[in-house]
Amino acid sequence: MKRFNTNTCYCFFCGKPADKDRRMIASPTGAFICDRCVSACQDKLDMDAEDIKPIELADVPTPKEFKEYLDQYVIGQDEAKKVLSVAVYNHYKRMSLPNFGQFDEDSVKIEKSNVLLIGPTGSGKTLLAKTLAQKLKVPFAIADATTLTEAGYVGEDVENVLLKLINAADGNIEAAQRGIIFIDEIDKISRKSENTSITRDVSGEGVQQALLKIIEGTNASVPPQGGRKHPNQEMLQIDTTNILFILGGAFVGLDKIIEQRVAAHSMGFGSSVGQMTEEERMNLLNQTTPDDLVKFGLIPELIGRMPITVALKELTRDDLVCVLTEPKNAITKQFQTSFEIDDTKLVFDKEAIEEIANEAIRQKTGARGLRTIVEKMLNDIMFVIPDIKGKKQLTITKDMVLQKKHDDVRNLIIKLPDSEPLELKA
Repeated sequence: MKRFNTNTCYCFFCGKPADKDRRMIASPTGAFICDRCVSACQDKLDMDAEDIKPIELADVPTPKEFKEYLDQYVIGQDEAKKVLSVAVYNHYKRMSLPNFGQFDEDSVKIEKSNVLLIGPTGSGKTLLAKTLAQKLKVPFAIADATTLTEAGYVGEDVENVLLKLINAADGNIEAAQRGIIFIDEIDKISRKSENTSITRDVSGEGVQQALLKIIEGTNASVPPQGGRKHPNQEMLQIDTTNILFILGGAFVGLDKIIEQRVAAHSMGFGSSVGQMTEEERMNLLNQTTPDDLVKFGLIPELIGRMPITVALKELTRDDLVCVLTEPKNAITKQFQTSFEIDDTKLVFDKEAIEEIANEAIRQKTGARGLRTIVEKMLNDIMFVIPDIKGKKQLTITKDMVLQKKHDDVRNLIIKLPDSEPLELKA
């Protein structure tokens, strides 16, 4: 472009004028771009091309390798880990086929297998999906089904779920098209009742209908800034055919529906759901059929697009103790690392860890509530610790967990010699 009625050309991108070291390329519309900006654009295109190279089967971990990786971060849920590992391996295996994506009427087309996770809050549904994406190094997005409404109503459009994946891929559509989307609380968009109503179910069955196409595979139009679609708005186009969808929900009451179908005494006092152990309840949920999900409130078309269903059990006290201490990013290890920065060795008594697990069970929050409990317990301590100079040690006891507040934090701290290592051995 030219400025101030001069004949000097300026680059439309960097705004710098043409000179002997900067050559300009003109467009038919009269805009200019300099050779340096062209080179920068080419470098960016080359980098993107490397990022979206075709998936090769050798690059995809085997189901056993997937599960071993999940074991490092997720406690228990062995059956769910196996099912997810096989499903994800098969999904990316089909994408590694030499002629994948090319239409050939003589060849067999392998459909993708989306997954439905059924389990109580805090059982690890989100963590399983997130850890799989971390292992694969593919874009990953989490969406909450409760915020979605049918197009044209107050709330988020279903396409905004895809925008989260595009943002996770830093705007790279090609990379987003082979990512993973986890939609939580899918049970909250069940039909409110089986009876027809004069009011429109815009956050229940309407959302399920809207989800059908993007889960199965379609070219979707996504508003680049989120929000509502407008006629004159330029849309992002994304093909959802190769996006793996993992849907999760607690499905409270589904076990009773299944029990009525499979139990010998399906009516009245013969029902035994209330007396089941957690293992028996999980085995019952693993017998879920499409008819059970229809009775719960999901539409048959959506159920048909989620061929793999797996149940997660509620975590026991022993499981929660392991969650606190064993994974690579265990909560206690995170706080110990944080305290090391303030020259403090943080030690948790065995009884203290067990009491934290007991508190999570009392609150019925599962693993999700563990961090909240530890944060509240250590809040007064973390307020004081940075002002106490020198190396020191603090031991968390069962009494401290029960008290939650500590007025005499300084009396709990033991001074250590400067030569004492702060890092705890694994």
